[in-house]
Amino acid sequence: MNPDTDARSPDTVIDERLVERVERLIVRYEELQRTNALLAEQLKATAAERDSLKSRLAAARARVDALLARLHPGGDLPSEGQP
Repeated sequence: MNPDTDARSPDTVIDERLVERVERLIVRYEELQRTNALLAEQLKATAAERDSLKSRLAAARARVDALLARLHPGGDLPSEGQP
């Protein structure tokens, strides 16, 4: 047998390629799991921030409504363009 030729059988080459592909897929899967976990944390933080902002907005609206009620007792708010 010539030492320059590959002594591996075609089945061995296919098996090695398959093993390499499976290993790459496993690495990619693990990367995707890490990315998914980070995105889930980010989503949770964003949802908490949204809820906080909604609460602050509701409180600010309530304060504005209270101020308007004090400025115009009886609920008679002037129309636009009228003092």
